[in-house]
Amino acid sequence: MYYVYILTNSNRTVLYVGVTNDLKVRLTFHKSPSLSHNSFTNRYKVYFLIYFETFSHVLDAITREKEIKRWTRKRKEELINTQNKEWKFLNDMI
Repeated sequence: MYYVYILTNSNRTVLYVGVTNDLKVRLTFHKSPSLSHNSFTNRYKVYFLIYFETFSHVLDAITREKEIKRWTRKRKEELINTQNKEWKFLNDMI
């Protein structure tokens, strides 16, 4: 299983789009300063999961990630709202 996901910071002002084959491990990586000390997600404290999609094939997931990354913030917000209107943090679900 492969995942395309969107993370945000505690104030929901920054969005980060990624792809992984293990969402739980990736969320741990983003939250751990020792593992991601020079990363964008660490610098901006972006580790709250607010959206994800699942895929059976890695190329489909990568294609979708690239598509979403090209979108405007407004369009990303609309996508998030289709599944998570309150922008609740979904980390505990994973």
